[in-house]
Amino acid sequence: MFRKRTKWQPDKGVHATRRLADIARSISALVDEDLLDLFDIFQANPGSPLAEYAAAEMNKRKLSL
Repeated sequence: MFRKRTKWQPDKGVHATRRLADIARSISALVDEDLLDLFDIFQANPGSPLAEYAAAEMNKRKLSL
């Protein structure tokens, strides 16, 4: 009989939310040159979350390629 791990599943959402917040903070902490490099890497896939985070941070800082 299959046994579902009910305790682990709620923690998965909390962990994912924390992880995304950590990623966003890491992108915000980048110096301008590194932020531009990150955006340059991910701009080929504009729908990706990393490209969106980088673009939002670039807009805050009024940076462009």
